[in-house]
Amino acid sequence: MKYSNLFLLSFLSTNMKTLIKSSQIMRFKNIIRLMYQSDIGDKRIASILFKTKNVMGEDTLGMGDIMGIFDHHMESKNDCFQLNVSGEMIDFRLSNQRNLPEACFHPSERESAIESIHNYFLDFFGDTMDYIWGANNPEHFIPNLPNLSVWVTSWPESSEAIDMKSLEKFFASSPVLKHLHIKLTTKEVLSPESKFYQVESIKIVQPLPKTVNALLRHFQGRQATLFFCEIEVLPLIEFMNRWISGEAFQKLEYLKIILLSNDIALNEVLNVNGLKHIDATKTPPAHTVANVYTPTLKQNTDPIITHTYVVRKTDNRVASVSIQEGDFVFGVWNETEEEFLTMVK
Repeated sequence: MKYSNLFLLSFLSTNMKTLIKSSQIMRFKNIIRLMYQSDIGDKRIASILFKTKNVMGEDTLGMGDIMGIFDHHMESKNDCFQLNVSGEMIDFRLSNQRNLPEACFHPSERESAIESIHNYFLDFFGDTMDYIWGANNPEHFIPNLPNLSVWVTSWPESSEAIDMKSLEKFFASSPVLKHLHIKLTTKEVLSPESKFYQVESIKIVQPLPKTVNALLRHFQGRQATLFFCEIEVLPLIEFMNRWISGEAFQKLEYLKIILLSNDIALNEVLNVNGLKHIDATKTPPAHTVANVYTPTLKQNTDPIITHTYVVRKTDNRVASVSIQEGDFVFGVWNETEEEFLTMVK
């Protein structure tokens, strides 16, 4: 039975809800994430990402929609029915487009309705999975609820520039984001204390050298990808040295910098003190980690297969260092150097 049907059935009675939860324990454990994502207009879709098997019996991920959320005043409620959602009566209707239950409420009731829906999901599916709120702009409504992380995508038009003061204000007033995908072409940079640098996973498109340098200096998150950027070699070498010393980037798992051109002498980075080499006749292990940001079914970061690596002095952990087609890629292993070298074939 589809997850959306189980969700609707759970409203029949408390006993039915309890029965569904107890009979679907193993199935619910396979759910990785519930995502509140933007749909058409002012609608949202609550959907889940879950582990499953493909026709070949191989592990893969599946996606399923649970319900729609419609923040809009309706003149007529003839096609609506009410359900008690965590103690609040909310209007629902069945969507003709998606064949899903759809919560409908006046904009003035938005915060309380979304809080009730979120609390119902927490009780029904449990709190062991990630709950993500997707926003297409930092200025859009973002609820502040328990067990709810935030993904923000900010993509201004080519003729527009992001207001850095507004962006700074947003980060100051918001919890640390789970993921940020932003086109950032401004010459201004955010202050070193900004929660911008604490974002768990960040993707920046067309950053200028000042932005790249600031991120290489202050980033405290787990994963970062910079697209189509200009870069200076010295800040990159400084980044490597600070990681090797253990001074910074303790949480870092993966960094990829995709250059605007191949004219930068990135090979200079390979002259950094402490860089080590695996014998060219041997095959190095492939570095990959679980992707914090997986809007599609891609579970892991792209593999890094390279003969060059560095070792962190404080805990002997290894990071693979690669320059692939002019791009810089850096992947941190959980293994110590001794453990890492046993994986070399």
